[in-house]
Amino acid sequence: MTFDWSTAFSQVPETAFLQGEHRPREGEILRVQTLPDLRRFLDWVHIKQCLLKPYFEHANYPVVDFRELLPSFEADAYEYKELPGFSMVALARPLKYFQEIFQYDILHCLLDYTDETYRDQCPLESSVFGQNMRTFCARQAKASQDAFRHEFSETDVTSLENYAALLPTILQMDRAHVLSMDSQNDFYLSGVYCSFPSYLDTELKRFGLNIKKFVVGDDRRYERHRSFVYQFLMELYGFPIVSERRTSSALFARRLFRMGEKFMVRVLGQTDRTITTLYSHPEARFYPRVEKIALVSVDKSQTEAVKALYEGGFFIDPDRRVAITRVVYRQHKFDPNNVRQDRALSVASQEVIHPVTGKSFYRLNLVKDTYSLFLRLNDIVRGEYSGRIVYKRNEIVENTDTHEKKLKFLYAWLSKHQRRIIGYSDEFYSNVVKVLDNYLLSADNYDDFSNMRDVYQEVWSKYSYIQQARKVKFLEDLQDRNYKGEKLTYLRMLTLFTEVLNDLKFEIVNYFDALVERVLSLGDMILNDSYVLRHYIRKKDLELSPYGLSVKKTYGRLVALLDEFRSIRKAKKEQGIVLPLVAQS
Repeated sequence: MTFDWSTAFSQVPETAFLQGEHRPREGEILRVQTLPDLRRFLDWVHIKQCLLKPYFEHANYPVVDFRELLPSFEADAYEYKELPGFSMVALARPLKYFQEIFQYDILHCLLDYTDETYRDQCPLESSVFGQNMRTFCARQAKASQDAFRHEFSETDVTSLENYAALLPTILQMDRAHVLSMDSQNDFYLSGVYCSFPSYLDTELKRFGLNIKKFVVGDDRRYERHRSFVYQFLMELYGFPIVSERRTSSALFARRLFRMGEKFMVRVLGQTDRTITTLYSHPEARFYPRVEKIALVSVDKSQTEAVKALYEGGFFIDPDRRVAITRVVYRQHKFDPNNVRQDRALSVASQEVIHPVTGKSFYRLNLVKDTYSLFLRLNDIVRGEYSGRIVYKRNEIVENTDTHEKKLKFLYAWLSKHQRRIIGYSDEFYSNVVKVLDNYLLSADNYDDFSNMRDVYQEVWSKYSYIQQARKVKFLEDLQDRNYKGEKLTYLRMLTLFTEVLNDLKFEIVNYFDALVERVLSLGDMILNDSYVLRHYIRKKDLELSPYGLSVKKTYGRLVALLDEFRSIRKAKKEQGIVLPLVAQS
């Protein structure tokens, strides 16, 4: 049975207000008085009109690939100008026009005129509606104004009961719309043509200084780290470095959160085809919560998920396995002591939304499925992958029918999943290594790779960084005396740390200085462990048990290894060898 988008969410309580029709003056009333209720209502309206309707009206609608919802987010390949886009902000309080930190054209609900400040204006319904009508028309094209007046002349355009009917007009406006509360604590449409202040320069430099990537007055340091800081800051709010609409929405949400506002910022990009929402939440202490909703195609390899979604009626298009998917993310504060320090965002939860009942199906893993990631890698090296990627932010590459395209896809795949490969299980990593080594070290491909040496070396650099970073991640776990969930004794921790460090000695110093710094930092933390120093190192040998002597002896080996690391690193720098940074970009 073919799904009809016009019947979407016909079994949710708010269904009477989702039809896109004018509400009669008398009848059922919609009251929305909390941000969660507002988010729920707007979910139904925006999914229906901004995702489902375009999907069924455009035969070649670009469905979102599940990996596009997996951090880190990639630059957009295309802009689909025929698809809708919008931005909006909702504040859980009445607005104060002069005191707000953003500009917008104000709309008035009838309750505004009960306030003393409006006693000099006509409170008649027709007068209020007429003023709102003029405000709306002033921001529309001349050709559209007459039709709008004819359709909405007797309508309260501020009421959420008419929001669905008004949304097609709102989608034609360049700027954001505003929702807030009236004097009865009901949400209403309180403004249009809103500009979000971003203050990108100030926010970027302040954030870079806070995480100690920038130093005041150091231009060269700023140049080296600006791209990383910019990317990390944007990803905290759910975006790559993208368009002005999404950048300003992210930074505006950042500012509202710091001010302690109860708010919701929502944006739909014409490039990402994804509704992104940033909102305050009691459990979100440091950053606003981020969630995304999109039409996602479920990979056919996920047979159990496909079967469950098909039987439950969750697909809007069973032939293409398209479902409404919501992903909620968890932000991570920048941690310079973590080898995966570029990890700003991770997936906290995911669900598929039923297109009729609105109920959610949680028992699945579409976005973080390692089996699908591995299959994608296999398809790339075999030349069987037919998607597209943006290579190094400035080149669109489609398909994998040549070795050069395969290498560029591999570079993008490794960049996208770098921190996952560093942190995922040994089994997953061994499968990745097997596939990459079989392709990159194959004698049959030697001549082809020689003709494209630059991109081949870029892939190897990225791959080598991941290999070495996994070992550093292992050292991080050891420093916490943790080994695959097992709590280690000090002797076992020092022994394993020394063994790994001895292996790294022969490779890491030839590559990535950031990893060398991290290894030295971890080693120093262990050497300065107060418990080890007090109970083993500062005691005389005669005072120690055989176990204590073993700890002291292994500690001495670690001291020698770290000294050797430092001397080799110093010699390399004195020889002018600059270690590549491409793998960290």
